[in-house]
Amino acid sequence: MDLIKRFLEHLRVEEGMSENTIKSYFHELRRFREWFAEKKWSEVKQRDIQNYLSELIQSGLGARSIKHNLAVLRSFFRFMLEEELLQKDPSELIEFPKLAKRLPRVLSKDEVEKMLKAAEDNSVRGIRDHAILEVLYACGLRVSELTGLRLDQIHLDAGYITAFGKGKKERLVPIGESAISAVRKYLKQSRPFFDRNRNSPYLFLSRDGKALSRVSIFKLIKKTALKAGIKSKVSPHTLRHCFATHLLEGGANLRAVQLMLGHSDIGTTEIYTHLDRKRIQREYDLRHPRSRIRSEK
Repeated sequence: MDLIKRFLEHLRVEEGMSENTIKSYFHELRRFREWFAEKKWSEVKQRDIQNYLSELIQSGLGARSIKHNLAVLRSFFRFMLEEELLQKDPSELIEFPKLAKRLPRVLSKDEVEKMLKAAEDNSVRGIRDHAILEVLYACGLRVSELTGLRLDQIHLDAGYITAFGKGKKERLVPIGESAISAVRKYLKQSRPFFDRNRNSPYLFLSRDGKALSRVSIFKLIKKTALKAGIKSKVSPHTLRHCFATHLLEGGANLRAVQLMLGHSDIGTTEIYTHLDRKRIQREYDLRHPRSRIRSEK
C-alpha cells in the first residue's frame, strides 16, 4: 500500500481525525511529494524541508499555512519513525513560524441578547432556530459538534450535554436554564414536524428530517445577526467566543473554561484573557492596597 495511504488510514483509525482534516493532510503531502519527486521518502533531509517551506513563503503563503504544512510533514515523518522506515526525523529541528495572536470578534452581552430575541418566534422553524442559538451560546459548541448532536447526548434533567470534539474526545458541558427551556419547547412543539416519524437520532433537524448542515447554521447566524441590527460579521464560532469571554468576565476559572471548550492546551484558551483586561484592571484597582497613590488629608 502506498505510504501516504497507510498514514492517512492511521490518522482515520488510530487518531480519529475527521475526513476534512485527512483530506487537508493528503493535499499537503501530495504537494510535497510532487516537489521532491526524484527522491524517496527516506532520502528527505532537513534542508529539503527548509527549501520547500521557503518556496511556499515566496509564493505568498501565510505563516498559518506554513505552520500547517510543517505540522503535517512532522506528523508523517514521526509515523515513518514508528513504522521503522526512518532512523531520524528530518523535520524534528525545524521551528514553527511564530503567529501573531488574532483576537476573536466578540459580541457584547446585549448584542447576544438581541440575537436570541431576534430568532424567537412561534413558528416551528423559529422555535428550532431559537433553540439552536441558545445551545450554541450556553454551551460554547463548535458548529460541527452542534450539527452532530444526538438526542442521547442531551441530559436536560441533569443540566448537561455530552459533546464530542476534535479526535472524538468526549466532554461534559453544562447547559443553562434558558437553553434547557428552549430545547424542551423545540422537542415538544417543533421537532416532531421536522422528524415526521423518521426517528432521526439527531437533535436539530432540517425540513427533510436530516441533521442540519454546517452551511445551514452559518446562514441562520448571519440572517439572525442582520435581523438584530448587528452589522459586523458573525458566525457560529463568534458565539463560542462569546461563551468563553462572558464566562471569564463573570469570574469563571480559566481551567474550567478550557474543559468546557474542549481545548487540549490551555494556551489556546488563554487568548480570551486578552479580551478581559478591563475586568482584570478593575479587580486590581479594587483589591490591591497599593494600586493607587492616595493623598493624605
